[in-house]
Amino acid sequence: MLLFAVTALEKMQAVPLAFWLNLALGVLILVAAVILIRKAAEMNKVLLSVIIFVVVSGVTFHWVYSRNEPAFMTPFVDLIADFLPSAEKQAQKQKRSPSP
Repeated sequence: MLLFAVTALEKMQAVPLAFWLNLALGVLILVAAVILIRKAAEMNKVLLSVIIFVVVSGVTFHWVYSRNEPAFMTPFVDLIADFLPSAEKQAQKQKRSPSP
């Protein structure tokens, strides 16, 4: 049994520190999410809906403007990108009309 513990400890020391930091961050995010979900369950549903709408809209507008969305969201962002401003469109406008 002691031999098993020693080999397990040796294997754990071989794992990079970045993995352990990412694992700790993931656990922390999971705990925070559970706490937030429990608090949201006690909240007024209309207020919760408004908060969710504002957050989702803000993230979506940021993705469209900077085009840094996750790969699975690209088809959706491509559909709405024509109707919303983006950094590329803004740069093209500034090149066409120089500021005084």
